[in-house]
Amino acid sequence: MRDSAAQGMGSPCCPAFSRGDGGPEPGEKGLAYQETPELLEGVKPVPGSLEAETPNGPAPVGDPEVRLSLRRWAVVVLFSCYSLCNAFQWIQYGSINNIFVRFYGVSTFAIDWLSMCYMLTYIPLLFPVAWLLDKRGLRLIALAGSAFNCLGAWVKLGSLKPHLFPVTVLGQVICSVAQVFILGMPSRIASVWFGSHEVSTACSIAVFGNQLGIAIGFVLPPVLVPNLEDTEQLAYHISIMFFITAAVATMLFILVIIVFREKPLFPPSRAQALIQLKPPEEYSYVQSICRLLRNTNFVLLIVAYGLNTGCFYALSTLLNRMVIQNYPGEEVNAGRIGLTIVVSGMAGALLSGIWLDKTKTYKKTTLVVYIMSLGGLVAYTFTLSLGHLWVVFVTAGVLGFFMTGYLPLGFEFAAELTYPESEGTSSGLLNVSAQVFGIIFTIAQGKIIDRFGTQAGNLFLCSFLLLGTFITVFIKADLRRQQANMDGEQTDVSRDVHPALLKQSVSEAGKMHKINSLLYRILPFWKTVPPSTR
Repeated sequence: MRDSAAQGMGSPCCPAFSRGDGGPEPGEKGLAYQETPELLEGVKPVPGSLEAETPNGPAPVGDPEVRLSLRRWAVVVLFSCYSLCNAFQWIQYGSINNIFVRFYGVSTFAIDWLSMCYMLTYIPLLFPVAWLLDKRGLRLIALAGSAFNCLGAWVKLGSLKPHLFPVTVLGQVICSVAQVFILGMPSRIASVWFGSHEVSTACSIAVFGNQLGIAIGFVLPPVLVPNLEDTEQLAYHISIMFFITAAVATMLFILVIIVFREKPLFPPSRAQALIQLKPPEEYSYVQSICRLLRNTNFVLLIVAYGLNTGCFYALSTLLNRMVIQNYPGEEVNAGRIGLTIVVSGMAGALLSGIWLDKTKTYKKTTLVVYIMSLGGLVAYTFTLSLGHLWVVFVTAGVLGFFMTGYLPLGFEFAAELTYPESEGTSSGLLNVSAQVFGIIFTIAQGKIIDRFGTQAGNLFLCSFLLLGTFITVFIKADLRRQQANMDGEQTDVSRDVHPALLKQSVSEAGKMHKINSLLYRILPFWKTVPPSTR
């Protein structure tokens, strides 16, 4: 027999309950109550549990439990490592631009294109790879990314003669294809493998590897490949760098085959559980892109993210030229300045991820970091030519802390604004914007530096960071993913309420509904009175 007071009734925070014949009375131990399907939507969380732990009782059929897997840390660290290797191969030519110009007998612009090919390749391949990510999942994309990265590294070993520049171009293009399978992964891995309280930190760790690879790419090539006049000796040192890279890439590819999995056994968050419950036939990749491009806040973020990250790409590619122009013969210190920019940026990325997990202030944090990036670039611009390298190191560190620290913020803010759309698609659109602006800024700043000097080139970038700051102001903090997790937590609260209180709350909710309905008819202005003051 069902309790007549509760039958058919419920509220957003107090679902209706029932008990079978002969069951205990309200307040007695063992009372069961019916969870509202519309409210819970098939999600039964088990807070704080791990994949290896025993569930708290059997879950009903079609009612997945929310758990955290210990494997998640191995997955994100492994991804971070092969992302590191790919990022190193992106910048290894640009960090010793003048040495490769002399070795291959080509122009500085040709060496710049070895970095820019990463940006150019990404644009046409984004949508096919994003489609594969949505249809085939994380494991296939991880295998493809690490495989192309490994193959490109071995191809470069065939370019150790000055006349074999086309071979090194081919190897770099293959590595650039690998990058397409890497850049859109951080927010997707964080969402699929990590709980709601740690997704931003996980995304920062995933981005951390890419930034660390750029840092190593700035500091290691000048050490491994000194500026020698003898071509044979130069080829020997270049071969050492290429062999080390190929060996590391091969080891990481093998580890990806062994360790990387598609997804954990149980969804790690309520938001992810709701996505997994959605039938696959309901998802349309083309419609998803159309919805994303109709999302005004996301479109503004695409532009703002592209401007900031494009400036970073241009600075990274042209850093060697800028430092050598002001401090001739300082190739090693040019690499160290790049290292300073990226290492300080990694610290900024990790701290911003932890901060977001604690506060969820996506809009404010993004805006503050953008403003500080602009300030850092202005300081770097006017101190680069002062003649004091230690000052350049300080301002470069400040610039890197905020500009590089912005990268995971953009990914996570996009995931919030576009939930429940695929994180791979939203991240991919951000990266396309970054690649487009990166190519434009690198070519334009290079021409400006050649004609007007480094200060004019950096001021050119400052103007676009200022534009990006204004665009960020107009982005509304529509945190959809956070709202989905909050709704799930409210469901948990209602589920844990004592049965006797549930019955009382349902009864009181019914009475309040009748009172409000009466007041709506008698007092038309009653609808305008805030609920908290009624």
